Amino acid sequence: MKCPKCDLNLMDGAKFCGSCGTTIVSEAPPPVASPPPAAPPQAQSTGSAFHFDTDGRGQGRGYTWNIEHQGAFALAVVNLQPEQSISAEAGAMVSMSANIDLQSEMKGGVFGALKRAVGGESAFVSTFTAKGGAGEVTLAPGAPGDIAGIEVQNQAFCVQSSSYLAGDTSLQVDTKFGGAKSFFGGEGLFVLQVSGTGLLLVSSFGSIHRKVLKPGEQYVVDTGHLVAWEAQMRYDLQKAAKSGFFRSFLSGEGMVAAFTGPGEILIQTRNLAAFAGLLQRFFPSQGGGSGFSFGS
Repeated sequence: MKCPKCDLNLMDGAKFCGSCGTTIVSEAPPPVASPPPAAPPQAQSTGSAFHFDTDGRGQGRGYTWNIEHQGAFALAVVNLQPEQSISAEAGAMVSMSANIDLQSEMKGGVFGALKRAVGGESAFVSTFTAKGGAGEVTLAPGAPGDIAGIEVQNQAFCVQSSSYLAGDTSLQVDTKFGGAKSFFGGEGLFVLQVSGTGLLLVSSFGSIHRKVLKPGEQYVVDTGHLVAWEAQMRYDLQKAAKSGFFRSFLSGEGMVAAFTGPGEILIQTRNLAAFAGLLQRFFPSQGGGSGFSFGS
């Protein structure tokens, strides 16, 4: 730098000129432009209707819940606050605190119980209530597989009867007539329709695969692999092979459900009926003339 009066070369940062005594006024550095504020992150819409708690835990009206041992042998643990309740499919209870009050009732009256029985479900629904303090209930399906907790947010879903495990007592669980297409598909004459707001626990034989369909998109699912789908979705039952019913059944697929989007489907990765057929060869026949014999 130089002295502005006598033009003498000065050291950088000098306060005055040693020759003429002129005071040096340092120039302020140019302001550094600050970067523009970052735009807030935008939520990415996946189009998913089923709101899963990915960490396997959550909180409802008067209870908390978590899913342990996720995978092949999942267990749902529900912790109830005093005088709070949760509903479950009859036979789903594994264990419970001593102060839990269990009530079984025919939900929907005699006609509702009849519809449930014809649809392949138990005619009774179990309600667990914590009495005199907090309590715990553990729930699990009869077959090995996973459990998923779904936060229903003023929505309606169709659920395969064998996949319904438990739910908030505020949810409306009704057995709807599925028509001939449901009957011939091996799913019974009725399907469950779950609607409202609250926790819904569904189980699967194997893991759950999620499939989101765009408007107009078509997708085919074997009826034995269905867990749940959005109630407003259109679907038609058809043969798996387009060359005829005989070849369709020879393929081992039989009838399938052809869905049309938009909407989301929950699919289980294993088929319980197919698994039972696989094991059948290892059991003795009713005549007793064949099969394995195990010694005592």
